[in-house]
Parts: sequence; structure tokens; C-alpha cells
Amino acid sequence: MTQTDRMTPTAQFAEKLRFAGLRPTRQRVAIAALLLDGRHRHVTADSLTEEITTAGLHVSGGTVYNTLNQFTEAGLLRRVMVHNDYSLFDTNTDHHHHFYEAENDQLVDIPHDDVILAQLPAAPDGHEIKVVDVVIHIQSKNS
Repeated sequence: MTQTDRMTPTAQFAEKLRFAGLRPTRQRVAIAALLLDGRHRHVTADSLTEEITTAGLHVSGGTVYNTLNQFTEAGLLRRVMVHNDYSLFDTNTDHHHHFYEAENDQLVDIPHDDVILAQLPAAPDGHEIKVVDVVIHIQSKNS
């Protein structure tokens, strides 16, 4: 049994935040406990705020949004830009793509090997392509 195995879940999340370079405040640890439990899912700031309230916790919407951005910058989450100023946060930080269904505001993962890009344009001078994210917008055939 490792030392991490002997830690309480709260202490494990605090340690995960420290390892990512974030100070484990009470609010960050509470949000980490909801988001970083190993399940792959997609959330918005609003849906996470609702989940936090349902769990009986009190964290302001601004703090939730800021924490999502901090977790993303630290590599704990991945931001998926759906359109213009609207994005969701993905707990699966491995490289993959998405289907997006606007009707249900839902992202569905696509394994990165399932999308084949035959040719990309050259990056502008002095730049290189870092990553390519594909979001395929879908709708129900019954719509």
C-alpha cells in the first residue's frame, strides 16, 4: 500500500492540485472531488455550479468559472470550443475529438484515431502546429 492509498480522498485531491501547481483551497478541492474522480465527462460552468449546489456546497459562479480555467491551464481539464464564446470542459485530457449536439448541449467523444486528416495546411512562418481538435456538429435526424 502506497502513501497515496492511505490518504483520504480529500487529501488525494489536494495532493493532485499541488502536483499540478495549484494551491488546494477548500473550493478547489471540492470542485476537484466532483470533476477529477476518474469519470470522463463534459461540463459547463453552469452545469457544474448546479452540481455543486445539489451537493450542498456553496461556491459562487465566478469561482467555479475561474477554477475551471485554472484547472485547464494546469492540464487537469481540457477546454472544447464549440462555437464563438461557448465552450465545455472535458475531464478527459487525452487527445481525442468530439461530436457536438446543440439540441441537448452534449459532447460525445470520438477516439483520435477515428478521425483521419489527409492534409493540413502549413503553419505560418515561425510557427508549428501544436494540436488539431475536431468538433463535428450533429443533429437528430428527427429534427
